[in-house]
Amino acid sequence: MPRRLIRFLLFLCMALAAPAWAAAPLGLVLGIDGAIGPATRDYIHRGLAEAAERHAELVLLRIDTPGGLSLAMRDIIKDILASPVPVVTYVAPDGARAASAGTYILYASHVAAMAPATNLGAATPVSILPGESGASKGGSAMEHKVVNDAVAYIRALAQLRGRNADWAEQAVRHAASLDARQALKMHVIDLIASDNSDLMAQLDGRTVEVQGKPLQLHTKGITLKTVAPDWRNRLLATITDPNVAYILMLVGIYGLIIEFAHPGAMLPGVAGAICLVLALFAFQVLPVNYAGLGLILLGIALMVAEAFVPSFGALGIGGVVAFVFGSVMLFDAGAPGFGIAYSIIAAFAVSSLLLFMFVVGLALRARRRPIITGSDELIGAHGMALDDFAEQGPVRVHSERWRARSGTPIAKGQPIKVTGREGLILTVEPEQPTNKGES
Repeated sequence: MPRRLIRFLLFLCMALAAPAWAAAPLGLVLGIDGAIGPATRDYIHRGLAEAAERHAELVLLRIDTPGGLSLAMRDIIKDILASPVPVVTYVAPDGARAASAGTYILYASHVAAMAPATNLGAATPVSILPGESGASKGGSAMEHKVVNDAVAYIRALAQLRGRNADWAEQAVRHAASLDARQALKMHVIDLIASDNSDLMAQLDGRTVEVQGKPLQLHTKGITLKTVAPDWRNRLLATITDPNVAYILMLVGIYGLIIEFAHPGAMLPGVAGAICLVLALFAFQVLPVNYAGLGLILLGIALMVAEAFVPSFGALGIGGVVAFVFGSVMLFDAGAPGFGIAYSIIAAFAVSSLLLFMFVVGLALRARRRPIITGSDELIGAHGMALDDFAEQGPVRVHSERWRARSGTPIAKGQPIKVTGREGLILTVEPEQPTNKGES
């Protein structure tokens, strides 16, 4: 009986544990759709960390990108190389591309796959494209350094994953591109798949090298879970958009200028400070050209000067020119998708000129006008003493009787001028009556 009971209990435990043993493997799906920037880097970093924590079978990285920032791309590649979970990069859907930075990421992945009618390549650093491949046509020393560094980097990735290193070099030096079928034929990628199901079927049983050790993939019946960007990623993606960062910077500067012109308005100052802090955070992770930023500030200063010192438009026009050139130069990205729309630059240039030459000018002229209402209007007002007094006595100002204080004796009927006020007591000084006999 004890033996039968023990066998029964063992059988029961095995039956209860069987569903857990038979659970389908888990795969996390991450997506890159658009230019690669700081938000993309943060999203991929968090996704790979989650995959490691959940012991996922693999990470499926679906990409469709024209390229992006070099620093963000290198950080993503570092995360892929250090990941304990295999990363399968899949250029999809049909018509997608893995250009520029996307090509490097594809080469760094444990498995590189493409959907039909997709392409990759054109990995030349964008900042040297106007010189048409400086490395091969006698470009500057800096262009040679940039190209040679990129070539060495992508060749190292190709050799690590056993892919075509020679074509990778051509993609960098001459912006070469390939479609999916050519890429498979030239051993640039590992396979072509029509969709996720086809890709998982082809990956089942495949062995990849992860952190120097062989690992066999088991993707039969795998459950793929898409990891969407959280609120932090979406916020980062919004404020690090060059157009949004540019608008935040200008709104912040204008808000502070309006607050300084009208102390106590509060709302422009608070909103401007918040926008400026957000813009500075975005500039911290974006490739800012400080010469462009300096031109923008110079342009704003010249337009403000036009409001103070009318120069028949010379300062204002010079300010607009500096503002426009600085805006065009502001983000020296060297990557597609990280420029400022010309329509936004034009709109802000015109609105800035109108703001500083007319609105701020009117406000400043209004501030210079004498005060005609309120208690401050008493300062500088004229009146007459109602009695003789040496220190304090009655005076009449604006047909009202006031108690006044003076450091100089004042006679009854003598004209006085208000120089200050403390509560209900005015500080006055005597005025010399005008001698009507003098011309």
